[in-house]
Amino acid sequence: MSRRAFFLLTAALLVAVTGVLTPTFSTAAFTATTTNTPSTVTAAADWTPPTVALRDPGASVRGTVALTADAADAETGVQAVTIEYLAPGAAWAPVCTTATAPYTCAWATGALPDGSYALRARATDRAGYEATSAELRTAVANSLLLLLAAPGDVVRGSVPLTASLYGAGSVTYAVQIQYALADSGQWKDVCSRSAAPYTCTWVTTSVAGGEYDLRAVATAGKTVATSAVLARTVVDNQAPTVTMTDPGSPLAGTRTLTAVAADAISGIKQVVIEYAKAGTTSFAPACTVTAAPWACRFDTTTLADGAYAFRAVATDGAGNTATSAAVTDRLIENIASSVSLEDPGAYLSGTVTLRTTARSTAGIRTVTIQRAAAGTTGWTDVCAGATAGYACTWDTTTVPNGSYDLRAVLVDRTGATTVSAILAGRRVDNPLRALDVQTVNGGKTEGLAEPNDRVIFTYSQQVNLSSISAGWTGAAIPVTVRMRDGQLLGLGGKDDTLDVQRAGAAVNLGTVNLREDHVKATKQGSFEATMTASTTVVGGVARTIVTLTLGAAVDNNGWMQEALLPAAMIWSPAPVTSITGNAGSTAPVTETGPLDRDF
Repeated sequence: MSRRAFFLLTAALLVAVTGVLTPTFSTAAFTATTTNTPSTVTAAADWTPPTVALRDPGASVRGTVALTADAADAETGVQAVTIEYLAPGAAWAPVCTTATAPYTCAWATGALPDGSYALRARATDRAGYEATSAELRTAVANSLLLLLAAPGDVVRGSVPLTASLYGAGSVTYAVQIQYALADSGQWKDVCSRSAAPYTCTWVTTSVAGGEYDLRAVATAGKTVATSAVLARTVVDNQAPTVTMTDPGSPLAGTRTLTAVAADAISGIKQVVIEYAKAGTTSFAPACTVTAAPWACRFDTTTLADGAYAFRAVATDGAGNTATSAAVTDRLIENIASSVSLEDPGAYLSGTVTLRTTARSTAGIRTVTIQRAAAGTTGWTDVCAGATAGYACTWDTTTVPNGSYDLRAVLVDRTGATTVSAILAGRRVDNPLRALDVQTVNGGKTEGLAEPNDRVIFTYSQQVNLSSISAGWTGAAIPVTVRMRDGQLLGLGGKDDTLDVQRAGAAVNLGTVNLREDHVKATKQGSFEATMTASTTVVGGVARTIVTLTLGAAVDNNGWMQEALLPAAMIWSPAPVTSITGNAGSTAPVTETGPLDRDF
């Protein structure tokens, strides 16, 4: 057995065993559609990006420098590596792109301004996957260069400042590190150093809070070099203000806890709302909020009934903290409620009945059944009820195939909320079907089929591409796109129809009723075209997209005409199979989105 065959067999066995033990959904580029019977898995040739790392050129460079990246891809190999640099305030720019190892570029720094630069490398493998290296920093110093390291956007207390001098040769420079109120130009020394390292501490408690500019100045005789100014560094040694809002009493279920916080200089970074049992000083966090309004939902059922105190601790952008006065003697009294969701099974298709068991000593207002993509918190209501039984039906064909979590939410008559345990990883597995058809105008005239226009077919799942055209892998292949007037097919004059052929045989894409008059009466014609396939992931579900790109007209006998009115095309797909061998539906699908003039 070859190494590749052994690897594919091992991958298939691992996915099959994982599907039996714990129903989950993988975001890898292979996809399994699972039913209650054994499943078949097909693995892609390459589903991992390459690896790439940029070698460090050193703390400073000058002239023309060799930049080298190391890149590898175990499956399909590295196609190309691009090395890029980033100047301050600019966008990433390429140094070069090379397809041959060692991946080396000559970086001519002579035309660049001296200063600090970022470097990175990007590698692309032959399957189209891309990876980006970690960024490195270096200083371009073709002449005398002085750099002051940024201490951060917001500082407080004693702040270390460091300057670096490049290109000084044997000349000895004295370096002053200075500060000034932002935009004032009134510079004052933080310190002066006659030799490297040019480091000192800025005691910010000696200045008023606000925005300051920083710079370094190097002097040797009459030669003076000045660093770029680090503009508007915020100094904040002042604590924020914070007040805990009274949450009320008694408290039950999930309640909103709110604080009011402010900081005029660096702003509020976070607020932690805390609670403590009455009679103690051991406060514990109820929640941490990082954006205004400073509020959170807190499940009081996690605490034993009784009296509690609540307070808020605010931290500003500089790290200064303040603690509010406590709001005391707030009573937590939770009512006994419970709700559970019956397991509908590991694999779901079509319309499924979802049932719950619910009770509450306060009476039940509603029970809502919800779904979310497995492992996420984006819950969506399936249905809600206010009468005993609390059951509903779920049409699983309205969601993409994939793995879902299910839960039930009970609201009692006091407004308190109880959430059931989550039924995790229930897989929706409906047949492959056509999902959408669209056109893209790549030519000159909207509404007129012409070279560079595209027709895009989207399936609900991954398709076995050989069932579309024998032996096809998804790579670009030449095909013929035929367009016929609807009257030739016994249809209406505005039911012009498109289909695809390869070497004289039909391609299993079916037909598209263009629903408009693109072909003159009783005429037909065709285009040379290129057909490609790709995979996209939507909501955790991998889908096949087939794209036709029109080329030259094969027979330009005046059959084409511009369609003047918008329309919604109808795609009638031909029988195809999924990558797991399941037969696809041939039900027609209408173009989604607003009406437009196709092509």
